[in-house]
Amino acid sequence: MRQTANARHSAIAHAKTRGEVRGGGRKPWRQKGTGRARFGSIRNPIWRGGGVTFGPTNERNYSKNMTKKARRIALFSCLSVKAGDNQVFALDKFELKEPKAKEFVQMMSKLPVDRSLLVVLGEKDEITEKSANNLPNVKTILVNYLNPYDLLKYEKVMFLESALKKAEELFLK
Repeated sequence: MRQTANARHSAIAHAKTRGEVRGGGRKPWRQKGTGRARFGSIRNPIWRGGGVTFGPTNERNYSKNMTKKARRIALFSCLSVKAGDNQVFALDKFELKEPKAKEFVQMMSKLPVDRSLLVVLGEKDEITEKSANNLPNVKTILVNYLNPYDLLKYEKVMFLESALKKAEELFLK
């Protein structure tokens, strides 16, 4: 998946080539007259202590590109699959006076949520975010950052009413 590949850091594995191994500046023996094969360095990959020929390098880039149109189609298809399975629902409003995970859990117990929940917010709401922050299998996300990975990872998706309005503005132009 594009999102997990782009979250990946650069490669760690690295083997030294013959140019990176220390030593081997002098020619081990002269070019002709010895009866042996010609060699220019003792750090040749054939030799013990030499560099590795086709080893891994830490210059590898794992990032992947995808057009905006394709990302949008992927997002809509994930949403339509979730909606078809009755895993998307909306809540008109949910307000807390202070961040309390206990109250958030009580609200979740009244909803049709079995395992995991993705809460989509219209605008930044620190109280709701902090209430859900410490709960396993619950994630809050702004509607601008909605992505196929999170939609597929969580079983149920809950939109707040403000998020639905903002989603219509963003995606249904």
